[in-house]
Amino acid sequence: MIDQLAAAERRFEELEARLADPAVFGDQAAYRALARELKGLTPIIEQYRAYRAAKTLVQEAAELLSDPEYRELAQEEHRRGLADCARIEEALRRLLIPKDPDDDRSVIVEIRGGAGGDEAALFAASLYRMYTMYAEARRYRIEVLSINETELGGIKEISFSIEGDGVYSRLKYESGVHRVQRVPDTESQGRIHTSTVTVAVLPEAEEVEVDINPADLQIDTYRSGGAGGQHVNKTESAIRITHLPTGIVVECQDERSQHKNKEKAMKILRSRIYERMQQEQAAQLAAERKLQVGTGDRSERIRTYNYPQGRVSDHRIGLTLYKLDSFLNGDLDELIDALITAAEAERLKGEGAPAGS
Repeated sequence: MIDQLAAAERRFEELEARLADPAVFGDQAAYRALARELKGLTPIIEQYRAYRAAKTLVQEAAELLSDPEYRELAQEEHRRGLADCARIEEALRRLLIPKDPDDDRSVIVEIRGGAGGDEAALFAASLYRMYTMYAEARRYRIEVLSINETELGGIKEISFSIEGDGVYSRLKYESGVHRVQRVPDTESQGRIHTSTVTVAVLPEAEEVEVDINPADLQIDTYRSGGAGGQHVNKTESAIRITHLPTGIVVECQDERSQHKNKEKAMKILRSRIYERMQQEQAAQLAAERKLQVGTGDRSERIRTYNYPQGRVSDHRIGLTLYKLDSFLNGDLDELIDALITAAEAERLKGEGAPAGS
């Protein structure tokens, strides 16, 4: 572990020097990549330097143990230093587990109504509101990229970006099928209906990371449609982009400007292609254990929201919270923290060795 940490510190110092070089500022993509790597190494180096300081304290105290005048003080310093070393070693073990390289990225979230018709669309709108309130509480930036609403105020499907530091690390566990159990407003008999909504959280990709050949794109324009609006069906501002090699189709009609719709559609397309690339790479790593938490499988039922009982249950970790109202108002951190802890425990188990990510 010490050799690994020493190499990390050399890399950290190299990155600091490169980022201070004015020549690097000319290449913004390279600068962002270096800054991202430096940010990822910073907590490791801080703990490593604290570990070295604690080890020095232990050594100095050990040298004084034979001195009757300082023995009592030295024993206390020695115990404290050993406790600090043990605590920091555990922190370093966790920090050195290979982390998801996408954790620091912003995301594109796609929500689609599933089984349940209008009721599913209404719950999709509730989930969009939930994520919006969560993002606002954490001071993330939100932008709607594409939305298809229903006459009743529901959402058939929506794509929106959430930008900020470490957004993907917090929201990646939201991908999957969300199930709601409640009595719809239109239900006269008071019967509970079950509906589903699919959520996909994609790490946002930059242009330099996904090379899209313009010749591989089929771009169609059409008149926008939807539940209403002044510009609906007036101009051919809506955009449909088909990526021929993968068959991925993206539509965007939220803006009046064809150019802006195309820009947003390309943003979504890059992230979907990037996600496809990541999935293919992960599939090739046969030796990699598939974590029980956060598989990203869109068909996996991950959570149930039960309105009559006021509870939300995450099926992956068996956690139930009786705080549905506050949860739907964006208070997600308790559950997200539990998911992160469970995933971390799985990674530690997978590492086997005391210190590795």
